[in-house]
Amino acid sequence: MTSFGDLLGPQPVLLTGDDDAESDLLNGADPATVAATHPTASIAWAYLAEAALAGAADDPGKSKVIEAYGYARTGYHRGLDQLRRHGWKGFGPVPWRHEPNQGFLRCVGALARAAQSIGEEDEYLRCLDLLNDSDPTAAGELGLA
Repeated sequence: MTSFGDLLGPQPVLLTGDDDAESDLLNGADPATVAATHPTASIAWAYLAEAALAGAADDPGKSKVIEAYGYARTGYHRGLDQLRRHGWKGFGPVPWRHEPNQGFLRCVGALARAAQSIGEEDEYLRCLDLLNDSDPTAAGELGLA
């Protein structure tokens, strides 16, 4: 049985993460530098996307939201690559509680917010579906529930 209670479903995917990128970010390194040095680390893209979204309130146009969208989309795709390398087939649990999964899930959450901000409702709903399919608690952890 998977940890999500599905006897026939796939086992949860537990990413290995990027220890160097995570350490750099926790030690206050510039997320743009970390993303440039570790471009496959979704967590760095999540930091950049979330910072751009936080700055969007002060942006009279949509430039910060578009930046956030781009950062989140990059981290999302890098995360999909990692998930596939770990055996994910496009569905199944990606638990929030496993910290290395949070970079990918945070990118999906940031992409949802950015998409909603520019009126891209279909993308917003797809992101929410992906979060809920990955882990029913993820959207709540990201303040999207």
